[in-house]
Amino acid sequence: MTEHTRRRALLAGGAGVAALATGGFWLAGRGGADPGAAAVWHEPAALPDTAPVAVPAQPGPPGVERARTLTAANAGDLIKITTSGWYSWALMNRGTGEIVGAKNLHETNMTASMIKAWLAADYLRRATEAGRTPSAARFAEITKLIRDSDNGVATLLWNELGGRNTITRLISICKLTDSEAGPDWSKTKLSARDTCRIAHAIGTGAAAGPTWTDYLIGEMRAVRGTGDFGIRRAFPAAEQSRIAIKNGWVWRPAPYGFYNVNCLALGDDWTMAVLTRYSSGGEAHGRAIGQSVATQLRTLSDLL
Repeated sequence: MTEHTRRRALLAGGAGVAALATGGFWLAGRGGADPGAAAVWHEPAALPDTAPVAVPAQPGPPGVERARTLTAANAGDLIKITTSGWYSWALMNRGTGEIVGAKNLHETNMTASMIKAWLAADYLRRATEAGRTPSAARFAEITKLIRDSDNGVATLLWNELGGRNTITRLISICKLTDSEAGPDWSKTKLSARDTCRIAHAIGTGAAAGPTWTDYLIGEMRAVRGTGDFGIRRAFPAAEQSRIAIKNGWVWRPAPYGFYNVNCLALGDDWTMAVLTRYSSGGEAHGRAIGQSVATQLRTLSDLL
């Protein structure tokens, strides 16, 4: 039995009954087709280039979690972050479509590199619709875009996809309610709940299309180096390789004068987003917020 299975077994006991009674945000079980199965060509690279963060197999003592079960009504009060800046988060149950989150889960933030997952998806879907198979060179560029967050490839695709027109398609295909295009890909404005919707659309195949969805998810699972932080690091090492991510991080000098550090994550049963904006503390501050939100959510929802 894996650490993940043991944790679920503990949570599904008497504590699970209390969760059902209080309308907790969790799934009673798993099953069915795996919407994010790893593509056969996914390289089994060591995750990550930096030392993994130690996390418990089950956060907190058994039973305590269910006393503070996450619900739509209380979600915004349960996650505690110390920061002088702005942050928002959201969690989607992919089975029901329910989204819970911070009280400001509808407020938007500039995406930075997080939007690159959509740029790849939009390109791949449109290539299939046009009857084209991307070249080996283009697949190599997408690998750089997703795994290594290459800005040059992002700008190339942004221009090729019609600039702001790609965000118009994003809003329509992913059924977004809060978000809007900016003057370039990095300044696209997304809310936390819309970010969850994008991750879900990638997982279902709506974003990249049926031909290349497994490929894109495989690339997102293989994010490495400085781009591997935040949500995924809140999980035990054995689980991290199953979580597809795309993060964004940038210091925006004058006239802005703030950091954007954002996290998108796609799990088998859930999606999660953590967005931040602040003026001091370096990129490490935003990375820590993303991991802390996910760590706290693991104690509140059996989805995770």
